[in-house]
Amino acid sequence: MSAATESGGADGWTIAKVLSWATDDFKGRRIETARLDAELLLAEALGLDRIRLIMDSRRPLTPAELGAFRELIKRRRGGEPMAYILGRREFFGLEFRVDRRVLIPRPDTEALVEVALERTRAAYMFGNALDLCTGSGCVAVAFAKQRPTWRVTATDISEPALGLAFENAQRLGTVFGMTFSAGDLFAAVPAAERFDLITANPPYVSGPEVLKLDRGIRDFEPALALGSGADGLDLIRRIVGDAGAHLAPGGVLALEVQFDQADRVAELMQSAAFTAIEKRRDLGGHERVVSARWPAAPAA
Repeated sequence: MSAATESGGADGWTIAKVLSWATDDFKGRRIETARLDAELLLAEALGLDRIRLIMDSRRPLTPAELGAFRELIKRRRGGEPMAYILGRREFFGLEFRVDRRVLIPRPDTEALVEVALERTRAAYMFGNALDLCTGSGCVAVAFAKQRPTWRVTATDISEPALGLAFENAQRLGTVFGMTFSAGDLFAAVPAAERFDLITANPPYVSGPEVLKLDRGIRDFEPALALGSGADGLDLIRRIVGDAGAHLAPGGVLALEVQFDQADRVAELMQSAAFTAIEKRRDLGGHERVVSARWPAAPAA
């Protein structure tokens, strides 16, 4: 923006002009969704929706509005993800609050919810579910929204993350059927409790790959939710190895994994005596979710 803008002058800076300026600025910084980001940030700064931006395109901005927009532009220039700047992200048709306490929910993770719902369809009216590494609570809350008569426990090793998950459950109307517990995987739940479903979107990026992640992920999303050992499978090994002791007979374990880990995770489940192992592809065609059933009787 011009020197006049920096000093607070708003002459000539209409909605259309600032959108054009911000879009060009983002394109120059190789931000792929330049126009969309500019519109979303301006809508946020003005408290409007994107349709109103079009309808009011010739309206000049006040100095205060320009200042608010400029601060959001600075954050995006610095590589901060849009979800953190806006403070929200849609997942499974629900709007979740997000900030740097938690991993940003991704569309591919919706496959984990779909698998959980499909593989527990026979117990539609009642069940006991556990979501490990819940983060924003997106998987646990989305499942609870679809299965309001189930009991759902959400856990995370990060108490700040768990606090945000609780807030999301409150906002989205599922909190009364849910329990939130902080702890390291199964240490967060009573040893004697058995679940009909265990889900998890655990950290699964290998140590070397963490360093190669996009700047917006590597520099802003919580490191605790990303890396998991030399091959990315440290936490998944623990979950698969311990899940049987916490599943009811016939219970389901469903895990989100990295795009190239499905075969290895399926082998881990088979070695741990799980049966009926299935893989589900994500929107990009990658095998993203691996699920299996705990046998109804001990394996011979």
